[in-house]
Formats: sequence, C-alpha cells, structure tokens
Amino acid sequence: MKVSTVAEMHGMDETAVEEYGISHMQLMENAGHAVYFVILQHHGDLKGKKFVVFAGPGNNGGDSLVVTRKLYSMGASVKVFLLTDPSKYKGPARDNFEIVKKTGVDIQDFDYNTAENALIEADAVIDGIFGTGLSREVDGIYAEAIDLINKSGKPVFSIDIPSGISGDTGKVMGKAVRANYTVTFGLPKIGNILYPGYEYCGEVIVSHISFPPAIYENSRLLIELNDPIKLPPRKKDGHKGSFGEALFIAGARKYYGAPLLSALSFLKAGGGYSRLATPSSVAPFIGTSAREVVFHPLPETDDGSISYSAREEILNLAKNVDIVVLGPGTSLNNETQKLILELIPAIEKPLIVDGDGLTALSRNPSIVKERVNGTILTPHPGEMARLTGLDIASIIEDRVGVARKYAMEYNSIIVLKGAHTQIAMPDGKVYINMSGNSGMATAGSGDVLTGAIAAMYGLGLSLEEAARMGVFLHGFAGDLAAEARGEDGIVARDIMEHLPLALKLLRTSFESIKNKYSIRVV
Repeated sequence: MKVSTVAEMHGMDETAVEEYGISHMQLMENAGHAVYFVILQHHGDLKGKKFVVFAGPGNNGGDSLVVTRKLYSMGASVKVFLLTDPSKYKGPARDNFEIVKKTGVDIQDFDYNTAENALIEADAVIDGIFGTGLSREVDGIYAEAIDLINKSGKPVFSIDIPSGISGDTGKVMGKAVRANYTVTFGLPKIGNILYPGYEYCGEVIVSHISFPPAIYENSRLLIELNDPIKLPPRKKDGHKGSFGEALFIAGARKYYGAPLLSALSFLKAGGGYSRLATPSSVAPFIGTSAREVVFHPLPETDDGSISYSAREEILNLAKNVDIVVLGPGTSLNNETQKLILELIPAIEKPLIVDGDGLTALSRNPSIVKERVNGTILTPHPGEMARLTGLDIASIIEDRVGVARKYAMEYNSIIVLKGAHTQIAMPDGKVYINMSGNSGMATAGSGDVLTGAIAAMYGLGLSLEEAARMGVFLHGFAGDLAAEARGEDGIVARDIMEHLPLALKLLRTSFESIKNKYSIRVV
C-alpha cells in the first residue's frame, strides 16, 4: 500500500474533484461514512448509545459532523462540542453544520466542565479537532479538549489522524489524542505510520473514499509500506553455493558478538556459504560458537583489529563471493578505519556497510557515489548523523525525507534503522517496514539484520528486494521471539534463532503473514 505526504493527499483530492468530477461534498460524505462504518463494526446496534463529538475547524470538523448525522440517524444520542466559530466553516463543512443544526442534535461551544460531564456518560468519543495539516503546537481550548479525551478512558475514534499529530512526521505537536481507532482517507499519511504517531493512532484503517485506483496507486507516489516479498523456491538439488556466498569483514579484539551474529545470521536466514574474515586472534573465540562459518584469519594491529596489510587478501577473497559485508565490530582503530575507507570503492561486488564501517565512511561519504555494483548502508540515526552532518533530532523528525535525499545523493540503498525502519532507494522510492517490536532495541540486533539482508540476496532476490525482505524478515523473527519470550529481555541471539521459523512461515503461510502486517481497508 502506498503512503502519502499531506501535500500529496491534497493533490489527490483535487484530482478526484477536477478530473473525475467527485465533489468535495461527496468526498466529505464518504469520509464521514467510513468513520461511521468503523464505529458500527465496533458497537453494533447504535440505538440508545451515547457519543461525544469534538468538532474543530476546517474539513476535519466537517467530517465529524457527517459522522454526527449518521449516528443520530441510527438512534444514537450525540453531543457536539465546537472548538471553532461555526461561521468560519466553508463549503461542505458549512453545509453539514447547517444540516446537523436543523436536526436538533445538541451542539454547543466547548466548555471544559460540560464536556467532562458528557464524557462520563459517553460510550465513545469522535475526535474531529485537527486533520493532517497541523503545523503548530496545540494550546488553549484545543489542548484542554485533548486532555479531556485522553483522561476519559472511553473508546476514541480519530478522523484521518489523532488531533495533535503531524501528518508528515508523526511528531506530537505538544499534545495529541490517544485514539483506539483512526480512520484515514485516501491513503495512510506518514504521520499515521511513523512513531510516535502510529502509537497514538491505535488501529489504523484506510478508506479510499471512492477514489479511483488510478489516484491512490499512482507511480508518482514513491512511499510504500514494506510488504513481504515471496521468496524464490529452494532448488531441490542445490548445493551451498546455490544459496549465496557471503564474505563478512568484521570483528576486533573485544568485539566478538558482531562478527559472530552477522556471519551466522546469514546461514540462519537461508544463505549457503558464510565466510568471515576477522583478526587472527579473534577467530578462535568466535569459532567455538559458529562452527558452520568458514574463517579467514587476518593480520591484525596491536589493538587486535584488522591490519591495513590485509587489504589485498580481502580483495582477493571478495572476488569469489556474491556479496560482501563490511564493518560489524571492526573497531575505530585508525589503521583499520583507513583500510575500510579504501575497501569501499575497491570491492567490486554488492556491498553492505554496517557498524564501524559506517563510521569510516563518514570521513568521506561521497566515495560510494561511483560504486557500480550496488551498495547498502544500514545506519541508525546516530550513524546517519555522522554520514550527513545533520543532528539526530533533525533526522528523527524527517526520517523519510532524510533517508530519501541521501539514498539518491549517495547512489545507495539506505536502511535507516529504528521503529518502522525506512528502506530508501537511489531512485527516490521509500519503503516503511511494519514488522518488529521494542524488544529488538538491543545490542547486536543490527548485526542480525545485516546477515539477513545478505542472505536474501543469496537466495536470489535483487539487491533492492534483499534490503526490503531482510528488514521485514528480521522484524518478523523479532516478533516471533517476542511472542515466545516477551519483549523484555530479548537479545540478538533470540532474534537470530527465530530466523528459520520466520522463513518457514513466510514460505508456508505467506498471505496470512502479509495480512498480519497490512492495514485494514474499508
């Protein structure tokens, strides 16, 4: 499913009106009916049920008035609290206000005490205060109303997005409604999908409000949810080389987990042949826990990191594999960082740069631009800050925009890690991943991800598909680990050990797994 910015959604609205003759009134009617339908699904018979509606300015308030009409027509008791001067309503919002006023529904200006008393008796609340275009901090009576809604403890249905959430970033603009259900229109907005907005939405439900598919499936919309990709069937007569050979250049003294997890996760995720080039003193320690990995002990520095003298040996090893992973746990030793910086443009195979490799790359990120064999960078926001010169707060506030910009600038696939990881492509496309959980915020989790991405390439996916599917698989395995053990206390090895089960389920129950991570459409 595509995901839109606020501006893109406005453009879709105008296309529906100007090219297809769908009036603004019809769009508002369809939006209100979609919200009503979700309420009906939740409550069943509405006769005698009590609802409190908070109607703000603009079309979001107008949508809430359509919902009011529908509820009232089905025998529900509805109280509407206005958070705007109704004379400011225009077009369809004005028309719906006039209709509701004539029906005799209880409409009154917002008063804190009166609204508080109404909420005590309410069966549910409809949040129609702000829409997706909010660009300022919430204050005044709007903040008061949001506080009342949140402390009421009643089921909350938000229209388009919980009031107080930025539609383009998911940021909380001071205060925001915590909804149980959010019915969003046309397509989900970025703010519906990224945290913290996603958490405030409760269940996100999409209504296309009668848009023709040509509008919401338009190829010019470049943001999508990261749906899982069907894996190629395993060759019945295949050998280990049939399922990909990967070289991991990783590890240093005191950094044993990263090389072990990344190289072993490649095998756990279906890869065929995992080679680990690591300092000679490190290999024996890792070898006891990763006997299935083929080791290539390398000369090392006094600090126990990979020596610059290993350069030609590494390049020769890289010639005989399908994909190379560079950087997990290689340390910040200056000699090793210099080596990594020279290896990045010299390796003539698809390359994943992770961990300390990204720190080395941050000294001169432009060197990846000319690589012709494909590059995947897997930064968390701190590493992305070093790669771009931006501060972490700016990256978190515009994760999609930053990932897209630098994927295009660096001619690389960027996997910007975090809750609902973004996978940005050099052509400007961005995929937002929905699998995973907070228990995966643990040391070594990113190393498991790196191995999973490499394995997806080894299984026959394109590099772009491998990045997407590796991220999805990693999150899915983390979810399986959380189901088995709870989110508290998951370690990276737990995620790794659930990769085979995740793969099995994706092969045997693909549609049900896909549906589990999709957004409901009404």
